[in-house]
Amino acid sequence: MAAAEKSQASLRLQNPEKEKKQVPLRLSPKLYNALAAWAEDDFRSVNGQIEYLLTECVKQRRKNGGYVSEDLDKPLELTFLKEDHP
Repeated sequence: MAAAEKSQASLRLQNPEKEKKQVPLRLSPKLYNALAAWAEDDFRSVNGQIEYLLTECVKQRRKNGGYVSEDLDKPLELTFLKEDHP
């Protein structure tokens, strides 16, 4: 194991809470493109933008003390992603 790898492994053992979890995520091409454009506007990577948005949602939920909507599993109508939308 190289010195850099040992150093990184040592840091992960010291601060396991700071290590980011990897989560596979499937997005439609339209949603991905919308997120990519938004990320570019905010000078972030797509991954960084998704992490930012999820963090803000969790903060808002904690602030409001609310629960996730019962309608969460219903398909969303993303009108801004429609092809016929100017």
